[in-house]
Amino acid sequence: MKSQKLGRGLGALLGEIDEAYENEVSQKDSIVEIPLKDIRPNPFQPRKHFEESSLYELSESIKSNGLLQPVVVTEDVDGYMLIAGERRLRASKLAKLKSIRAIILNSDEHKMRQFALIENIQRDELNSIELAHAYAELIKLHSITQDELSARIHKSRTHITNTIRLLQLSSKTQKALVEKKISTGHAKVLIGLDEKQQQLIVNSIVGQKLSVRDVESIIKNIKNNNKELNDKIETVSYNFKNIKDKLSELGFKSKSSNKKLIIEFESEDQIKDLLSYFSN
Repeated sequence: MKSQKLGRGLGALLGEIDEAYENEVSQKDSIVEIPLKDIRPNPFQPRKHFEESSLYELSESIKSNGLLQPVVVTEDVDGYMLIAGERRLRASKLAKLKSIRAIILNSDEHKMRQFALIENIQRDELNSIELAHAYAELIKLHSITQDELSARIHKSRTHITNTIRLLQLSSKTQKALVEKKISTGHAKVLIGLDEKQQQLIVNSIVGQKLSVRDVESIIKNIKNNNKELNDKIETVSYNFKNIKDKLSELGFKSKSSNKKLIIEFESEDQIKDLLSYFSN
C-alpha cells in the first residue's frame, strides 16, 4: 500500500502534536487522567536508549511540580497506546504515580509511527544512531529524497546525510557511540574502515582518550600504508621467459603479463600432452 503523500502526511504531522498541546486550554475535555497501567508503549518508538540519571531527574521534578506537559495517546482495544511522551511516561512510573495526564488523539498505525519519529526529532531526544534510523524511516515511509526531508523538518541536508551515514558503522562501533564511549565526531571519521580497524581505533579512543584530530591522523596513516601496499602489489611482476621458451619447445603457445602466464591450447590432445609432462 502506497504511503500517503508528503503534502498531507509529513508536512501536516509536523505541527499536529504542537497543535494538540496549544489547544489544550480551550479543549479541557480532551485531557484526561489515565491509569499508567492502561498505557502501553508505542511499538514504533525510535528511541531505544534512556539514561537512568536523566529519567530520575525528571521523575523528581514530576514529584515536586507535577507533569507540566501531558503525554499523547490513542485509544486501543484494551486501554491506550502511547503516541508521544515515552520519557515522561517512564519517569512517571519511576515516581510511582498511579495515573498521568494525557491528550487523546485519533490515530492509525501509519501516523503513530510518524508521530513517534517526529516528536523525538523535534525535541532532540534521540542519540545519533536512533536519529539516523529515524531519518531513514521517514525517507522510506514517504518515498522522499534527503533534500525533501531537509526542507520539511528544517534540518540541513548535510546534517541528514552525515547522520544516516553513521548506519554504515559496525554494530560494535554504533554501540560505543550510543554509550558515549566515543563522540559523533569520532564516529564520522571511522566510516569507511573495516570492522577490525574500527574496533582497534575505538579501543584506542577509550583507552588513550584520543581526540578526533588524533583519530584522523591515525586513519590517514592507515590509508597511506594501504596505498603503499597496493602500489607495491600492483608493480610486482615475474619473469616468465624461461617457462615460455620451454613451452614453445614443447609446442605450446603462451603469453604473459606482470603476474599471469596464459597457455593456449589448440586441441584437447594438447591438454593431455601437457598433463602427461607433469605426471612423468
